[in-house]
Amino acid sequence: MIAGEEFSFTEAIGGVRGLVESALPGLVFVVVFVATHRLAPSLIASAGLALAAVVVRLVQRTAVTQAFSGVLGVAIGVVWAWRTGEAQNFFAWGLGVNVAWCAGAALSVLVGWPAVGVIVSLVRGEDMSWRTRPEARAARRRYAGATWLWAAVFGLRLVVQVPLYLQGSDAVGWLGTAKLVMGVPLFAVGLWVTWLMVRGSGDVRAPSRRPRDP
Repeated sequence: MIAGEEFSFTEAIGGVRGLVESALPGLVFVVVFVATHRLAPSLIASAGLALAAVVVRLVQRTAVTQAFSGVLGVAIGVVWAWRTGEAQNFFAWGLGVNVAWCAGAALSVLVGWPAVGVIVSLVRGEDMSWRTRPEARAARRRYAGATWLWAAVFGLRLVVQVPLYLQGSDAVGWLGTAKLVMGVPLFAVGLWVTWLMVRGSGDVRAPSRRPRDP
């Protein structure tokens, strides 16, 4: 996606079906919990929808990777919330993932291996010589800037959502809303901005040697 010639928001969010599969379990959890203030039916409804998405894909023999990843996230949230009895812990796994991605993105720039540059190079089948060659300085700046952008995206999620998480079950509605708004939509915008930043950084291979004079 970020290494392509064109950008598609539909592909960025996994299509309408992918958007629904990723957002609906969390949305249903919030709606049921706000309506009933009971944890068990909220967890059952959310888990049921996530499993149903996988079953439908299996029956239709379509790709199940996205649905399976959604089930994994929901399952971890359900187990954690069920064991602790705290509704906000349904979202704890997502917060932890954002911490890891934020730290990983920042660290990759600091050690000279900006994650966006590595990913783009792998997708394009290019080498990593842009890291050290003087003439690839512009590409390095783009890759580093795009990687810092993702560190900011993950960090912004934490800045907004962690205070809501710490308020406990009273803020579950707001926490779930923030997670939905800052989930797939923010991710798609981040991909688009990243694409704008790196689309001119291709073909940064080392130049060929000049022939020796006879």
